[in-house]
Amino acid sequence: MKIVHALALGLFLSSTTTMAECVSPDAPELPSGADSTMDDMLGGQKMVKTYQAANIEYMKCLEAIISEADAAIAQGTEEEQAAAHATHSEATESYNAAVSAEESVAGQFNTEIRAYKAANPG
Repeated sequence: MKIVHALALGLFLSSTTTMAECVSPDAPELPSGADSTMDDMLGGQKMVKTYQAANIEYMKCLEAIISEADAAIAQGTEEEQAAAHATHSEATESYNAAVSAEESVAGQFNTEIRAYKAANPG
């Protein structure tokens, strides 16, 4: 039984280290659709895709932490479980914030595309 507790503690400790390694990408600065060129908009599209790829990697990092915290919650002592619950909560909040940030960037870029099309009909 002590081995199980040691493994759970090891998983938890490695997840706290991993949490520091998960770095949220910065949202790109999007071009203004109303006064941008097609090249500006294509560059903006590329920045959005790069951001989305980096955000996926960030979320995968957080998913690993959540899984490790789940294991520590299932097999740890009360103290380990409490710490794992806190880590799980923090990682879940960060994950949800990453999803919201990506949705926001996509929405903002779609708004700029509509502005570009309105300023450059046909």
